Amino acid sequence: MRSTTVLPGTPGLPPPAGDVPLHRLEVAGPAAVPFAAGTFEAVGPLSRWDRPHRHTFYEIVHVSAGSGTHVVDLARWPVRPPHLAVVLPGQVHHWEGGRGPEGTLVLFTDDFLVDHPRDRQILRRLGRQCWFALDAEHDRSVGRLMAELVTEHRQRAPGHESVLRSLLHVLLVRAARLPGRTGDGREPESGGRPAAVAEAFTRLLARPEAAGWSVRECAGRLGVTPGYLTQAVRTATGRPPGRLLIEARAYQAQRLLAHTQLSVRQVAARTGFADPAYFSRFFRRETGSSPGDFRKHHSRPHQSLEAPSARA
Repeated sequence: MRSTTVLPGTPGLPPPAGDVPLHRLEVAGPAAVPFAAGTFEAVGPLSRWDRPHRHTFYEIVHVSAGSGTHVVDLARWPVRPPHLAVVLPGQVHHWEGGRGPEGTLVLFTDDFLVDHPRDRQILRRLGRQCWFALDAEHDRSVGRLMAELVTEHRQRAPGHESVLRSLLHVLLVRAARLPGRTGDGREPESGGRPAAVAEAFTRLLARPEAAGWSVRECAGRLGVTPGYLTQAVRTATGRPPGRLLIEARAYQAQRLLAHTQLSVRQVAARTGFADPAYFSRFFRRETGSSPGDFRKHHSRPHQSLEAPSARA
């Protein structure tokens, strides 16, 4: 996503007509580290925004108090603290009803992960589950790490960037061990260039505009041939990239139907379909529901606002 960070006071980009706002991370200057940490109050009112929106950055939330619901894409998570939540760039989320939430947030862009690039893989796995209930021991452990991140970010002592990256790495590794996750929480072994290409392809799929791309277009953006991309993705995931693109297209359509007021024709165009009738057949085949029925059961009215930035 372009312009993942902005300077203080930069006006928000208005979203395309009918689309959800895109929040960018506000940093102190061009050379500032793309990272922020603090309480909901310190980060600002957007941290509790009750209208669907997307980020250009990752958000990790330690919820210590409050009630209501945290909506992430098509999932609704009841707020029953303590929890840990992980929201990935491009996911549509908002807080709904109840009181609060209260707690601590950590915000950072993909560029912040230079010291531990494989943390992207952990984040992607965490983002698939998104919401983690914490027992007393894990709540204390997460709370200590979040407090250290907030202190390092606030004090900005010499060497604070490397400390922040190290603390974040520890937080992610420990989050991957939390009970209730699928898988064993271990980082996958490195597989050289094919694994790197497959990882880059997965990051492409997270971009909303990728919904209309072909395997050939994705391969061109990654600087490889379609055949090489297919082989790399099959080796890493056991599935062809074409199938993953189809699922990403269907999921983006579900996001737009659930969280925007775009017409079915507009959703079809946003996901790469010139013919709304063909889009409807595609959507029914992939989801088992027509676009209209899906919207009826998943959408909620929300006021459309311009896209502000999250303060660092």
